Amino acid sequence: MAEDLQVITGSKQEQYEALLPQIEALISGEPDLIANLANVSAALFQQFKWLWVGFYIVRGDELVLGPFQGPIACTRIRKGKGVCGTSWERAETLVVPDVEKFPGHIACSSLSRSEIVVPLIDKGNVWGVLDVDSIELNDFDAVDKKYLELLVTRIVNAAQ
Repeated sequence: MAEDLQVITGSKQEQYEALLPQIEALISGEPDLIANLANVSAALFQQFKWLWVGFYIVRGDELVLGPFQGPIACTRIRKGKGVCGTSWERAETLVVPDVEKFPGHIACSSLSRSEIVVPLIDKGNVWGVLDVDSIELNDFDAVDKKYLELLVTRIVNAAQ
């Protein structure tokens, strides 16, 4: 049984730097991808108190809802649609300061104001995305991008 994660105080960077080793310990040695994605979602949600944290997994020509924490979410997203589908199509992280200004934004929750989506890429193929929504405008920045990309790299490596 896993220990509770310690909630960290300090700057956003300090929080990530303390949280990433805790998450790595949580997923190391666990071969089940769904279990790991569920625990990563919970750890990020618990630490940062964002509106929604979760994963979508590529299934054919759609992203299908995976493990998450937060309100009910969109179940399927087509490639190139919304922030998640666009991140998948471009194979790049998208930081959206105001979701209302993102062309084609899919409003799974009317409470979402800003978003970051990080693709999970293995051998050049996107097989999923980490999606994080906040009720605050401009809640995500270069610090989030850096550390969430590091986290996603660790998830991809653990899944191999």
